[in-house]
Amino acid sequence: MIKNTYSFWGYLRLAIFVVRTKFVSSKARIIRFPIEIRGKKFIYFGTRLTTGKGCRFEVFSTKEKKLFFGNDVQLNDYVHISVMSRIDIGDNVLMASHIYISDNSHGFYGGKKHSSPDIPPIKRDYKISSVFIGNNVWIGEGVVIMPGVRIGDGSVIGANSIVTKSIPANSIAVGQPAKVIKKFDDESQQWIVV
Repeated sequence: MIKNTYSFWGYLRLAIFVVRTKFVSSKARIIRFPIEIRGKKFIYFGTRLTTGKGCRFEVFSTKEKKLFFGNDVQLNDYVHISVMSRIDIGDNVLMASHIYISDNSHGFYGGKKHSSPDIPPIKRDYKISSVFIGNNVWIGEGVVIMPGVRIGDGSVIGANSIVTKSIPANSIAVGQPAKVIKKFDDESQQWIVV
């Protein structure tokens, strides 16, 4: 097992982060700064949340919580989460760095409704649809999770994947757009190629 070791200055900086964390959420484990939080009162932080530096949480709400972290969630550096409807992140979720999760996007580009390219993107109607990430999910480096996605318990999302559709439980998904390449077989206790 690999053990983390810090220098004296590393431990000192860690202690400062622990103290500062309590001003963000009394139940969080450690929040590394800088962090940007917009709409803090609309976030449920769960217990023992850990973040890397440079994380950004934006919750656009007027009256109710819309971003829910489960217990023992760990986010690495530069995770950006944008919420207009609702995003639920389950227990024991581990996220690498440079991840973007959003339940909203500017404009409609398929289906019955289409946004005109003559309208500036910032003025286009929002596409809004909740996101759900189950328990024990591992999300790799550089992943993008788009509106309306559900990621089932125990799944793995490979690095640099773009998740545009829901992923079933106990699956490994990779690619742009992400597709399931393996599923865990309970009987054999192995990951099986799909």
